[in-house]
Amino acid sequence: MLLENRKIGFAVTSSFCTVEYVFPEIMRLRSEGADVIPIVSENLAKTNTRFGTAADILCKMAEYTGHEPLKELTAVEPIGPQKMLDALVVAPCTGNTLAKISNGITDTTVAMAVKAHMRNARPVILAIATNDGLGANARNIGLLLNTKNIFFVPFGQDDPKKKCNSLIARFSLVLPTLMEALNGNQIQPLLI
Repeated sequence: MLLENRKIGFAVTSSFCTVEYVFPEIMRLRSEGADVIPIVSENLAKTNTRFGTAADILCKMAEYTGHEPLKELTAVEPIGPQKMLDALVVAPCTGNTLAKISNGITDTTVAMAVKAHMRNARPVILAIATNDGLGANARNIGLLLNTKNIFFVPFGQDDPKKKCNSLIARFSLVLPTLMEALNGNQIQPLLI
């Protein structure tokens, strides 16, 4: 098992249309022996959409990980001081979360989890899903590409004709990206 005895944080933000893609990846990490600690953004924890209810998402997160999701700032702040995680995955990582991480803003559960985890110089893996990745968030991606211990799941345009600025990670590459990140390497190729 690739991740035996590893604690992996898995933070899910409110890219509601892509949340369904992360559940198989959580199960893949579990099947490799990881103890997955779920973290959810405040919006995901309380917003019902056409893609599902907040209660259903929280229930699935608990069922698939064996832990109740952390959904408050006070719950994730100890991640740093207690060195709770070997790595932290943020999938999907919205443009809003990208902007907060790249600018050091920690007013949300996921952004605080990243900040707390980064103090231990351990890997953070971002699987982006943003409609403005080639627009306003391009600079934030650029900043984070040059930030120590930040690694990206390979990504590309999801609909170049209708949404030319939109970027999405290939979620099926979360595990290989995580494995490379644990060794201090960015998986390549990054752009797909």
